[in-house]
Amino acid sequence: MTRDREAADPTVGTYGDQARRALLDSAEELFATFGVDAVSNRRIAEHAGNANHSAVNYHFGSRDALVRATMMRYSDDAHRRRRELIEMLGPEPDLRDLLSCLVVPLTDQLASLPVPSWRARFLRQLRTVPSMIETVAASTTTDRDIAELIERARASVADLPETVISGRSWLLGHMVIDACAEYEERVDREHVEPDWTGFAYFLVDACAGMLAAPVTSAGDFLSSRAESTWA
Repeated sequence: MTRDREAADPTVGTYGDQARRALLDSAEELFATFGVDAVSNRRIAEHAGNANHSAVNYHFGSRDALVRATMMRYSDDAHRRRRELIEMLGPEPDLRDLLSCLVVPLTDQLASLPVPSWRARFLRQLRTVPSMIETVAASTTTDRDIAELIERARASVADLPETVISGRSWLLGHMVIDACAEYEERVDREHVEPDWTGFAYFLVDACAGMLAAPVTSAGDFLSSRAESTWA
């Protein structure tokens, strides 16, 4: 069901707030569609209906600040949802419970957005921007809840070689974003009613199965790039 964008984002208020939010909506859509480096500030302003071609610098200060603001615009909501899920965990959560706390805040965020949404596709594109890789990684490692969940999940499969855990963690972070982006695109293209809750269950099962799968080779070809990219 298509939802009003104002209901999905509480920042609507003054004219300045509305202009800023329109630029964020425009940037997210254009970045998701064409790539972050392929879209100019002027095009973002025009797509947002803003006649001031310097609107990005006026409202955000710089291009990089706009990209960061677009990346972080729903982080508070995701943090609150993750905290709720953590507080619901039992005394001895299993791997699937821990992974749910990582995946569900993202899928709940996507479910709250109007259709079409561009969020997951934007996050996928963000990984291709060299200047943003460190920022994306930092947004994960500096969140204490995410860091703790990752450590607990890794501890639950501690019988596996460390290089295998690191490689699979890296792979899972990419898999979740890519899968969400593909699903978001399908919902848009086929005009189907999204079921992000069901999709979340599917992702969590897949992640748990991959992370805990038996090891048949000690290869560590992913270990040097192993970084968590949970959103």
